[in-house]
Amino acid sequence: MAIEGTRRWINLWVHEPQRRASLWRQITPPQLFVASFLGLIALGAIGLRTLPGIYTGAPLGWSDAIFTSASAVCVTGLILVDTATYFTTTGQAFLLLLIQLGGLGMITFSTLIILALGRRLSLRHEQLLSPGAEVAPHVRGRSLTRTVVRFTLLVEAAGAAVLYLAWAPRLGWKAAAWPAVFHSVSAFCNAGFSVFSDSLIGFQRSPVVLIVIMVLIIAGGLGFLTIEEANLWRRAQRSGPRFRLSLHSRLALGTSAVLIVAGWTLFAIFEWHVTLAELPLPHRLINSLFLSVTPRTAGFNSIDYASATDSTNFLTILFMFVGGSPGSTAGGVKTTTIALLMLLAWSRFRGRETVNVWGRTIPEETMQRAVGLALTAFALLTVCIFLYTYTEHTGIAEGHARFLTIMFEAASAINTVGLSMGATPTLSDAGKWITIFLMFVGRVGPLTFAAALALAAHRQRRDRFRYAHEDVVVG
Repeated sequence: MAIEGTRRWINLWVHEPQRRASLWRQITPPQLFVASFLGLIALGAIGLRTLPGIYTGAPLGWSDAIFTSASAVCVTGLILVDTATYFTTTGQAFLLLLIQLGGLGMITFSTLIILALGRRLSLRHEQLLSPGAEVAPHVRGRSLTRTVVRFTLLVEAAGAAVLYLAWAPRLGWKAAAWPAVFHSVSAFCNAGFSVFSDSLIGFQRSPVVLIVIMVLIIAGGLGFLTIEEANLWRRAQRSGPRFRLSLHSRLALGTSAVLIVAGWTLFAIFEWHVTLAELPLPHRLINSLFLSVTPRTAGFNSIDYASATDSTNFLTILFMFVGGSPGSTAGGVKTTTIALLMLLAWSRFRGRETVNVWGRTIPEETMQRAVGLALTAFALLTVCIFLYTYTEHTGIAEGHARFLTIMFEAASAINTVGLSMGATPTLSDAGKWITIFLMFVGRVGPLTFAAALALAAHRQRRDRFRYAHEDVVVG
């Protein structure tokens, strides 16, 4: 049976090119997007198992290699082993390659290669590269791809240069080079991997380091569509016709600013006399701001979250759930989703049937998608927390601290953050696979993952009839 099946596949791919092309056309963009990440995770795991000279000791087992590869590709940062001591510089470079490819996406890199060769993009590529064509039709897929790559390399290079100058006096002019490059790429991709065993706790009193990391995190989490629009707006200010930012970009920028300022204030209140108690006033303020930025969704930490207050940890969970903006390297349900949900609640409170903001009405289909995304993410998070309570019996403190720890872990995984209260290295085998699933779904997006699983998603068929209406009491 196996031999006969193999023969059929060989005949299909070698002797039936038309049928092969037909099957290829049936693959939907969500399926192609999800498959690109699955393939990259598989290649990363194989590399972690087979490449020589990447470990300082014994290599990772298969399950741990898959976990580490998924964490890097999904730019999460949860680690089973200490990146600083377990991997050689070569191994760290391999992880950084996975982070960069996963952060920008294989689709972006394949498109860049196609454009560099002077080839035309297929309609499928255009559809994958222009998810915001409806909200910003003036932004083209090709120009967006070039902007993404140029902006990424420029910001990462600038961040590495500043970090190098900040770390050179402390680490040495030669030894500071690699940590500067590694942390710049990891921060921009919102990955949270660090080549320091305590992440950035050792740099609590280094405001330049924390500020640079924060700038990189924010730049990577704003979303490339918003960045391209900001670039077009900047050009229009110098010369040319007046340019108006789309409602998408205005919501992304506004919500991000509100969350950063609100988080800065609350984290300062919660940790002022706890984990920040021994720091001078300026350093307390900088670290409070860092606590507000890093949960969305970078994963670097300048404090020990196991020693933080419950208020801080729960607020961090909420911030992790929000995440960054659409089309960015960050995870979470995204800032625009939360903004739309808040606007929906405000509209209903005022008795309005439509959601209006800044002289525009949000389409009902968009509102339904926002509600669906939030509910799906919340449902997945709830189910996996429940599974954690069953699988993780050892290695975590008992009682209420145990529940908060596994809730923190699950939220960090599905929102691709990478922060942990110390549970990751103690996960059971079942817990590791739950975490891998959460990281993967969080990176590709719950709705994209669901669309990729739909067998007939490419048909996009609409119902030709509907049943009679019947109301239900709510509230």
